[in-house]
Amino acid sequence: MGLPDASGDLSSEMEVDAFRRLFPLRFYERHLAESIRPDGRPLGRARDTTIALGAVTSADGSALAKIGSTTMLAAVKMEVMTPSMESPDEGCIAIDFHMPPICSPIVRPGRPAEAAPVVSKQLSDTISSGKAAWMAYLDIYCLDADGALFDAALLSAVAALFHLQIPAVSLNDDGKIVVSEEDGGKLEKEPVNKEKRKLTLRSIPFSLTCILHKNYILADPTSEEEAIMETLVTVVLDSSSQLISLYKPGGAVLAYTSAVQDCIALTRQRVRELQKILDEANSGMEVD
Repeated sequence: MGLPDASGDLSSEMEVDAFRRLFPLRFYERHLAESIRPDGRPLGRARDTTIALGAVTSADGSALAKIGSTTMLAAVKMEVMTPSMESPDEGCIAIDFHMPPICSPIVRPGRPAEAAPVVSKQLSDTISSGKAAWMAYLDIYCLDADGALFDAALLSAVAALFHLQIPAVSLNDDGKIVVSEEDGGKLEKEPVNKEKRKLTLRSIPFSLTCILHKNYILADPTSEEEAIMETLVTVVLDSSSQLISLYKPGGAVLAYTSAVQDCIALTRQRVRELQKILDEANSGMEVD
């Protein structure tokens, strides 16, 4: 008696899968009418998110961030540079985003790189005014691209900077300021900074990408949802919920004031979630 039931379930499952492939928008709209998505999430809920600090031991700071299946690895390496005449008290950050073919069958580069101007505003650190400052190289690698790439890229970058330990620096025999390890620890002169220290972030940016479709707002879309419903809005807020930026790259649906306000409200909830996740990840590192 069990075989016919199993066969019927399999047949029904195949019909649903065929309908999803042939009529993806209609498939999603049937779920949206019930205020639920195919993966079981309510429309305004983001996917499960995790952060692992210190994923790259050879870097000065690193983090692995996962939002659902979307996975980003960020690593920071610090070097000493001579600051410019125009900004003698400011360091510099260079951000590279890497999206290898292994991360997705359909690679869509571009948007994640926009994390660069948001993150770069956070670094303003100097060693000796006008003489030496920090140059930070931040590399972000997309390991799995399943939607909301900007959000995951920004989260991994912020987490890596949060984990960053600024190296100790010293004067070498030529009077230049260098990272202490570069001279093998055999420095005759007093160190400028005797030990590693944490980078102080004036504000921590977090983002949430939403899809606008008819009267629906879907938070944290998957790559399938992004392909089917193409109107995206990305909101970036700082840790105090102040608006940093809002990005809408076209799309068929107009971003009315009410829709934008709803997206911002969802982002405020998301900021609290991400702040808690980041704090828990940092607490885990301190315990270790």
